[in-house]
Amino acid sequence: MKIDRLIGILSVLLQQDMVTAPCLAERFEVSRRTINRDIEDLCRAGIPIVTMPGAGGGISIMENYKVNRTVFTTREMQDILAGLRSLDSVSGTNQYGLLMEKLSAGGSDFMAGNQSVLIDLSSWYKADLAPKIEIIRAAIDGRQELEFLYFSPKKEGRRRIESYYLIFRWSSWYVWGWCTSCRDFRLFKLNRMAELRLSGAGFEPRKVPLPDLKNERIFPGGIRVKAVFEPECKWRLVEEFGLDCFEEQEDGKLLFHADYTDQDNLISWLLTFGDRVELLEPENIRKELREMIEAMRKRYAQ
Repeated sequence: MKIDRLIGILSVLLQQDMVTAPCLAERFEVSRRTINRDIEDLCRAGIPIVTMPGAGGGISIMENYKVNRTVFTTREMQDILAGLRSLDSVSGTNQYGLLMEKLSAGGSDFMAGNQSVLIDLSSWYKADLAPKIEIIRAAIDGRQELEFLYFSPKKEGRRRIESYYLIFRWSSWYVWGWCTSCRDFRLFKLNRMAELRLSGAGFEPRKVPLPDLKNERIFPGGIRVKAVFEPECKWRLVEEFGLDCFEEQEDGKLLFHADYTDQDNLISWLLTFGDRVELLEPENIRKELREMIEAMRKRYAQ
């Protein structure tokens, strides 16, 4: 698009003292005549561009203008590029990489070699995730309703939503939108969506509240867990709950305390530790876990 090319040309001129029209034409894969027209458009927009003909000449921005060429420091620009690169990790195209190249053109301090923050937002489901994100972005930009099959803990069914925000939180991607069946705003996890498509029906944007993504709002807790773990489980407890979640006993075992939000998730989590954990409280979940283990023993004994 022309506006992207104009921004790219301006970025190059801000980062370099002088550049030639053939060089710009090669970089942006257009003719020299197109570059000349773009330079005229930038001049009409108020950018003080100077052209010098002949050997050693080229295109540049007036010296006084270049003193304040950007409000970003090197560190700030690096943070911007890190964010753009993270989006590229889940995109099905290289559009963010191309934008990073434009922003960093001519400025070696901004290039990947000096980049100290690398963010990868992709997942095991990247092959499915990138197309979903593109469809949702198209729905948001075009104000079109989305249709999809959704798998929730309670039931599965078809949903139709007005989508407003793509959100990355808790190591997963979500879409925040108005659900036409619930008549309210809901948060939907992309990994639980299937058969995602644009419905073809448009909608008038409504006043959208930002989702309350506080952990205590989404994961309200309510289950006080007390368990004893074997010492070799320490690294997982530290990784998932932090250093303050357990007390080391004289025998080396770890007395674990935490709030948990969902009984089924708690049982599933405990089972991943095998025989290296014993749940002490709550008693009702301890009883259910014992019955489940006995049923498993009988099944595997057959």
